[in-house]
Amino acid sequence: MKNNLIFSMIFLLSLLFFLAHTGEADIPCSTVTMKAAPCVTFATGKATTPAAACCSGLQQLAQSVKSVDDKKAICRCLKGSAKNLGVQDRFLTQIPTACKIKVGFPVSTTTSCDTIQ
Repeated sequence: MKNNLIFSMIFLLSLLFFLAHTGEADIPCSTVTMKAAPCVTFATGKATTPAAACCSGLQQLAQSVKSVDDKKAICRCLKGSAKNLGVQDRFLTQIPTACKIKVGFPVSTTTSCDTIQ
């Protein structure tokens, strides 16, 4: 009986630890917004190339990604901001190439963030 109780406690603690560390993004939307803000002039068509601050901010974001949940959180945050700022897809899709950043998913206002892997 005592062994079953100890096993059950260890199992429950392991399960709680697993649940606490999955499905959480470590990158807050405020950080994403701050790092991506210099990209707005290009993404809205008001500049011919992305600013250096745009590329460096996005590179910092890319380096901070540690999980799929981080990618999804960044995607959701950027999509939410893009709608409010008048971002145009034809400019947005050019940013990863212009900044020489590998994103790992299509950059577009129509990207389904939940399907990112």
